[in-house]
Amino acid sequence: MYAVIKTGGKQYKVSEGQTLKVEKLNAEEGASIDLNEVLMIADGDDIKVGAPFIDGGKVTATIASHGRGKKIMIVKFRRRKHHRKQMGHRQSYTELKIEKISA
Repeated sequence: MYAVIKTGGKQYKVSEGQTLKVEKLNAEEGASIDLNEVLMIADGDDIKVGAPFIDGGKVTATIASHGRGKKIMIVKFRRRKHHRKQMGHRQSYTELKIEKISA
């Protein structure tokens, strides 16, 4: 059984027991949250597709941890112009453990 959920402007395919990293959510570690934006639920040959979301569809997850991703370096360079600009960025994330999928 798996579901397709939407959070943080992105879509994720999740199944029970899976852990995944999503955009940062404002909740405490160890808290249980419900993700209500469920786009699709598949259980074998039984597939439910929402328009755009499934009514009553819910994915329950527990927040495992918060963190920051790997640093990405941004370099802007123009040859022969004495121009070089360098920046870095680290994206914050929340790690979720999927507990239950219900329709």
